[in-house]
Amino acid sequence: MPQARTSSFRVLVEGEPVLIPSRIYSDEPSVAAEAALSVTQRAVLDCLYTRHHDGRVRQRRLERVVGVIQPWVAPFVVQLVGEYVDEILLVIERVLTPELVVPHSPVAAVYGRCAAENQAFMALTGQRVVSYWNCYHRRRYPALNDYPGHAVLAALRAAAQRPGKDAPPAGDHLAGLDVPIVITPQAVAHHDSAASIDAQLRKA
Repeated sequence: MPQARTSSFRVLVEGEPVLIPSRIYSDEPSVAAEAALSVTQRAVLDCLYTRHHDGRVRQRRLERVVGVIQPWVAPFVVQLVGEYVDEILLVIERVLTPELVVPHSPVAAVYGRCAAENQAFMALTGQRVVSYWNCYHRRRYPALNDYPGHAVLAALRAAAQRPGKDAPPAGDHLAGLDVPIVITPQAVAHHDSAASIDAQLRKA
């Protein structure tokens, strides 16, 4: 599993603290190595590689996991909202925003709770959205309201304000997975090996 060379940031996932690497620099595993992982392990790996220093890797991994409706996926996706790669923001806007604006949808429930219990994280993300829009994207999006990052952020904030932000039953998903995902936040926080994660899942 990848190791972080830089600092981590802290979020809450259903009330439990989780540390996520700010950036990782490890090479991606081989195709054969990933094929040997379980579906859950591959999803964890995809989440971690959304923190890769190469934006193309981040986008590819995001596309694999953005449709998974699980509390432990949400902070990885939200972190990308506050970054500068327009193509990544467009993926998030296309997949999540239509569901975020639907009251009590599974996506709104998971992401609304993530936003509600991580207010400092959301505030920092909002500052980054405005900063990156102003520095890099203002020519393409003259109005802040038209910027994909701002649109997603507004939908997240609205979802956080709605009542009933309970997560859906484990295993709900939009696309890309054929079996339920169940994982402990500790497995993500400590970047355990695939074998260790699998062992923790079997005990859950």
